[in-house]
Amino acid sequence: MTSSRETSAYLPGPPLTERDAEWRTHGICFKTGPPGQIGVELEWLVKDGSDPALPVDQQRVAAALGRLEAPLALPGGGRLTTEPGGQVELSSAPASSLGGCVSATGDDLAALRGALRPPGLLLAGQGMDPIRPPWRVLDSPRYAAMEQFFDRAGPWGRMMMCSTASVQVCVDAGQEGPGPDGFRWRWHLLHAIGPVLVAAFANSPLRVGRPTGWKSTRQAIWSRLDPSRTRAPADAEPFTGSGASNGWPEHSDPRSAWVSYALDAEVMCVRQPGAACWDVPAGLTFRDWLRGAGERRPTADDLTYHLSTLFPPVRPHGHLELRMIDAQPGDGWIVPTAVVSALVDDPDAAEAAMAAVMDLWHGHWPRPGPARSGAAENLWQRAARLGPEDARLAKASRRCFEEAQAALARRGAPRPVRDAVSAFTERYVLRDRCPADDRLDDARAGARRPDHHYESDMSLEGQP
Repeated sequence: MTSSRETSAYLPGPPLTERDAEWRTHGICFKTGPPGQIGVELEWLVKDGSDPALPVDQQRVAAALGRLEAPLALPGGGRLTTEPGGQVELSSAPASSLGGCVSATGDDLAALRGALRPPGLLLAGQGMDPIRPPWRVLDSPRYAAMEQFFDRAGPWGRMMMCSTASVQVCVDAGQEGPGPDGFRWRWHLLHAIGPVLVAAFANSPLRVGRPTGWKSTRQAIWSRLDPSRTRAPADAEPFTGSGASNGWPEHSDPRSAWVSYALDAEVMCVRQPGAACWDVPAGLTFRDWLRGAGERRPTADDLTYHLSTLFPPVRPHGHLELRMIDAQPGDGWIVPTAVVSALVDDPDAAEAAMAAVMDLWHGHWPRPGPARSGAAENLWQRAARLGPEDARLAKASRRCFEEAQAALARRGAPRPVRDAVSAFTERYVLRDRCPADDRLDDARAGARRPDHHYESDMSLEGQP
């Protein structure tokens, strides 16, 4: 079982001009129409059922998944791929309703778990592997080049590639025109509520068995990667001041902002037919490549491939893909899927959610702790570090979950889905907690002995 991304062959073609690249990117990113579909991509760490600290041989996983009928057909129509550290990703088929998405994905997940059970393998819903160090198990030119690219800035890329997992909710871009159904509104709303989703679903507080000082270490790691491909595009996030309307520039153009973002991002790798090495010189942007830098000129296929190597919090793929939510335990993935669906597809909930989070985007965010009192951090970092411990994030989260629950009831969501959201709200949101707090409680309970000194991982604490 391999990812289609890593095996896709290079398709030669005529060289692109810069204008062609802008036009193609503009057309690829936001495909508009009445919102109606939803999907979810679930990344899972694969653990040995007898000892979660043991490395799992990739051939063992591949043999287990071979129990599924070729070509890995799943009952709900989903698709399986493998991530570089051996994580398994289940991508649902697009569904016309939240209930249909949850049902089909649940069927696929049951089949996947059933295939892994006989050899003693388990799927772990954790935002980051809390015990095992990162280790790349897929040997492909794409991932070798990605590793080399990220290694220039430290160990964070390897951690992201090999040790992290997420719930990625996918929604339609929306329609042309203004209002909650419009693609501009939905684009800005998803960025506006993104930190709330980071905080509410934070589930990665440990690394190599120790607290990192972050509720979502996964999100902290993403913040350390190449900003040209991991931060939000210009004008995506709300702000206040003159010329702003509803929290963003009144003449905002997400398509143009995304085109600039994509072409100004560094090239991660260049596919070379028959070559084992796809590395590129440091600092080469796609726009530079279009203008003649590099060993050959880029084609339309190169542009499509480049777009697949960009990882902002919300990625436009025709639809909009949310990438900021930690993997959740068990069937916990249902809750973020339902909450996102409710807040973006119900007009009343969309407007209420935007109003609930706008206060978060005002002003200065000092870092917690006396040693960092003079430094600032952005809202995404604040959400990852503190989760619902931050009073303003907790308040916004309570309001968003309240609106989501009301919207799910209005829209006739299946009772089990509504019950799952209600249970999560009562267990975590109303108590200013997140799943990471459970993991920290368990870790601290196991560490309570007189000779144990419990410290944060300062290699993560010390950087923005």
